[in-house]
Amino acid sequence: MDLETIKFRMNLASSTMATALRTGMGITAQPAARKPEILLEIYDIEGSPYCRLVREALTELDLDAMIYPCPHGGTRFRPQAAELGGKRQFPLLVDPNADIRMYESLDIVEYLFDTYADRSLPIKWRAGTVQLLGSTMTDISRLGSGIRARASTAPAEPLELYSFESSPYARMVRDALCELEIPYLLRSSGRSRLSDWVPPVVRDSLHLTPDPDLENRKVLLERAGRVSIPYLVDPNTGTEMGESMAIARYLHDTYGSGGRDDTIAG
Repeated sequence: MDLETIKFRMNLASSTMATALRTGMGITAQPAARKPEILLEIYDIEGSPYCRLVREALTELDLDAMIYPCPHGGTRFRPQAAELGGKRQFPLLVDPNADIRMYESLDIVEYLFDTYADRSLPIKWRAGTVQLLGSTMTDISRLGSGIRARASTAPAEPLELYSFESSPYARMVRDALCELEIPYLLRSSGRSRLSDWVPPVVRDSLHLTPDPDLENRKVLLERAGRVSIPYLVDPNTGTEMGESMAIARYLHDTYGSGGRDDTIAG
């Protein structure tokens, strides 16, 4: 086993532990009553416990958003975030549909439910302090992944990522996107049916046909012939691909400048 694979597996183990610590948050989706006409924008740090709460809510409401990564030491979107919101604090939500700019993760979560869900804030979200503590504990297992900027080249157009927040595989791809300061359209692809919980490799071996009911999962099935998270689309190169390790390699080889191992290791 080569060093790159060892680092990848260590990163996967810590990512899986993070998913376990969040006890089911950011996995299942109950779509919002309405979708924003114009995409939401999130200025985000992947490894931030505060930003994680907002991304969990996006998954649970099946809402897409444009993600502008703002890792520590980053220079690509941090100045823009400060100009829009008045300070360098994350997450920052920009909702162009209502001319809203908002800080504070729990306030953002409540806003998303009030504005787009047409249902009251779930009980689990009302225990805000508990959720924040759980998200903070999750960071301990990630050992600083998805927090600090790495040298990179900016893509001409944002990438597109099919993901749900608590996927341990998708998390490693989002780590790389954040560290490389690559903007991306987050296509929320949470689970809504029992069949969504069957791993793709098991579905393939049993010749089971996926039957998703959420729009992004339907689109992914048409594009890739299967529903497997994460899935990356890069309009700059025409590349479309799955498998987290392969995506991490691709991102660093295409946009990074610090050596492939940095991205794989997180």
